Amino acid sequence: MLTHHRKPVCLSVISTDLPFWSVVETAGTLYQKDTDRFHLLLTAPPLITCELASSLSSEDILPENQSNSQAPSSPRILWLEISPYRVIMTMQGNGQVSYRHFWEQGVYGVSRYWLPSESLKPQNPIRLRNFTKSLSLQGHHLPEHLRVEYELWADKVQMGRYILNLEIKH
Repeated sequence: MLTHHRKPVCLSVISTDLPFWSVVETAGTLYQKDTDRFHLLLTAPPLITCELASSLSSEDILPENQSNSQAPSSPRILWLEISPYRVIMTMQGNGQVSYRHFWEQGVYGVSRYWLPSESLKPQNPIRLRNFTKSLSLQGHHLPEHLRVEYELWADKVQMGRYILNLEIKH
């Protein structure tokens, strides 16, 4: 039962205790794998990196949300495996930061991050744990809203509380 639908999507991740948020609005392709299992594939804009000049004059200051650096040209691919019980999100893109998160309510999942390297040998991922406080999926026949609340941990140090929110417009 593999059917697919092209839908407008809004994906956001915010921290409830740190000054961090990210929002991606784009079109995604929703694949129905089974009665309550779905894959969502979407592209996200490239990561923007900032390079600060050693001295800035008032003419050099850019308006808010603009950067003076070049962004990578190829898009990042986000792939979400969604069910009412667990969510796996993988991001891959053009040699930049990649990650994979596993969330299941009441479970310590694993978050892995791969950072770019100038070395030719493969890098081991950074492994963090996440504790999923709540996971809710809403929608009739097709998912419309997903909300995951989780904590991110490095050993015994909490690295913030986060909310992943996904809206699929029909």
